[in-house]
Amino acid sequence: MANEEDDPIIQEIDVYLAKSLSEKLYLFQYPIRPASMAYDDVTHLSAKIKPKQQKVELELAIDTLNPNYCRSKGEQIALNVDGACANETSTYSSKLMDKQTFCSSQTTSNISRYAAAIYRKGELHLTPLHGILQLRPSFSYLDKADAKHREREAANEAGDSSQDEAEEDVKQITVRFSRPESEQARQRRVQSYEFLQKRQAEEHWVHLHHYGLRDSHSEHERQYLFSQGHGMAGNTELVKSPSEYLMMLVPPRVEEEKEKPVAPSNVLPMAQLRTLPLTDQIKILLKNVKVIPFANLMSLLTSGTDPTTVLRCVQQVALLVQGNWVVKSDVLYPKGTSSPHSGVPADMLCRGRDFVMWKFTQDRWVVRKEVGAATKLGPEDVKDFLEHMSVLRIKRGWEFMLPYDEDFVRKHPDVVQRQQMLWMGIQAKLEKVYNLPREQMVPKKQAPQTAAPLLVSGEQRVSLAKGRVKQSYSQLEQELQKRRSEAQAGGADSPVDVLGVQIKEEPLSDEEAMDTSVCDSLSNGLTNGIHSEENSVDSLNGHLGGQERVSQELRAFVAATFKKQFVLTLRELKRLFNLHVASLPPGNLLFSGISDKTLQDVAFDVGCRQIMVPFPPQTAALPDEQKVFALWEAGDAHDQHRQILLDVFSKNYRVRRNIIQNRLAREFGEDVDKQEVDKVLKDCCVSQGGMWYLKGTVQQQPS
Repeated sequence: MANEEDDPIIQEIDVYLAKSLSEKLYLFQYPIRPASMAYDDVTHLSAKIKPKQQKVELELAIDTLNPNYCRSKGEQIALNVDGACANETSTYSSKLMDKQTFCSSQTTSNISRYAAAIYRKGELHLTPLHGILQLRPSFSYLDKADAKHREREAANEAGDSSQDEAEEDVKQITVRFSRPESEQARQRRVQSYEFLQKRQAEEHWVHLHHYGLRDSHSEHERQYLFSQGHGMAGNTELVKSPSEYLMMLVPPRVEEEKEKPVAPSNVLPMAQLRTLPLTDQIKILLKNVKVIPFANLMSLLTSGTDPTTVLRCVQQVALLVQGNWVVKSDVLYPKGTSSPHSGVPADMLCRGRDFVMWKFTQDRWVVRKEVGAATKLGPEDVKDFLEHMSVLRIKRGWEFMLPYDEDFVRKHPDVVQRQQMLWMGIQAKLEKVYNLPREQMVPKKQAPQTAAPLLVSGEQRVSLAKGRVKQSYSQLEQELQKRRSEAQAGGADSPVDVLGVQIKEEPLSDEEAMDTSVCDSLSNGLTNGIHSEENSVDSLNGHLGGQERVSQELRAFVAATFKKQFVLTLRELKRLFNLHVASLPPGNLLFSGISDKTLQDVAFDVGCRQIMVPFPPQTAALPDEQKVFALWEAGDAHDQHRQILLDVFSKNYRVRRNIIQNRLAREFGEDVDKQEVDKVLKDCCVSQGGMWYLKGTVQQQPS
């Protein structure tokens, strides 16, 4: 600050606001004319204006005596425009192109920031501009010449053929009644080019008289650029606060935002979309795409969004059709709206569209005529329904646009069953409203390549469940028989020895829930007569064998996960485990439920250690969520580097890179390779704000 030079005030100038011409002052610009070649000395023949549209036309004389003027070309243009016979209505009465027309266009809609300034005797007077117009030459005379040419050709071709006709031909007239115009159709019509041209033509021209730059009348009008009342005492005081005065000088861009072209309602940037609540995000996406698989929907949402929450939200605005989500009809046709084609109210449109959706739950194909005959709606409305969710195939009908999503149906059987119940209710309602015969409500037999229908009867579900139970018991029986044969060869004499499992009597903790699903399934199978020849000892052995397989699968998952991630919080481990379970086929033993304590024990069993990271006191995460586990020995050349890195993080939850590199250099010498440091940091840490954190201990900022 001491080195800065003083900036003294040289002069103070009073600024006045003149308003006498504020509603009449325009700035004319000639963008295709050099500034050195002004039109001040050119003769202005006429001038006219449309005040509301701020449209101006000027007629300027052309110097036909100038040596650069081509007289032959001027005569040819006048002949083409007016013809051989010139009269008072001719464009060029002198039979020579001796004038040109300039038409204006607006440069900007917001001219509140612009003013004309004039300086006199130490005073600056400002007059706000009413408009800024750019004037360019108009070539409308070419259109007139072209019209004359077409008229002459038409006259020559017609000849005298019209005299031979005794009477005019009788033409058939078709009378059509206009449909009620919807709000959307009205907005499209108002924004159309034809409507704007018609509205511009409705305003009449106001003819003006042009005065030259040095005319006495112009000099008199220029006096209005000075403030007329600046000598009054009431105008010399500034009664506004500095903030109000600044707001007056630089007003907010309200008018510009209003004048911007209105974007379609279905266009929304993804960055702006992700700032909305999750329910609104899903509603907007479904409303635009109409049909979407669940995996694609998850990819459009913010990374890390909970799939369970998405499932809960998507069921509020969409229905499941062939494993894909289709937006509900009342979202597209809210109450109070009507069809833009036929004017049918929204409730009838919703019922018709629900009928089309229900037909696609029964079959891959739908015939448009059948839908129209059942719903009694117009062909355009039915076509809209079908285009929302299907594709037209020539000579076959309308096919659902997406393949059957077997992956979603397999992973989320509870959601599928809930949607089946909803469709049963919709089916009963449609049957009552449209008086459909019973045979139409029975699903058609689908082709072999088409996936199974979503509507499954109770008897089918029971039979499928029995088949799965029998298959599970068969696998358990084979495993038990194999263990018995091995035990007999080795000399084991007890069921516990056969399975190789040690049973410890430990009290259950509050956080560890007792898993009874396997026992319940076994007991249910015995009471229902399935494998009734097995005794209670065999049932216990089968249960213990199932637990062993659960332990093996869980241990393999945890070991593979830590081999890939190296460092995980308990929360992240649980999330990865839930995703792994969701990808498994139904009936897998891992569906029985795994507690947090079991996951921790398995992590310790595969060689992990808990890193006691000293989180700051204001951390909002729960204590269990702050548990950090790291693979202590991965069996590669970087184990010792990772162990030193983890020891550094046991003293602080965030560390700079130079501290880590100095610690590694001190332990292993000065020749620690930078690539090795990068490898260890990439395995265990994430970088944010110039600091390094263990994975999962800091929330990642969106990129």
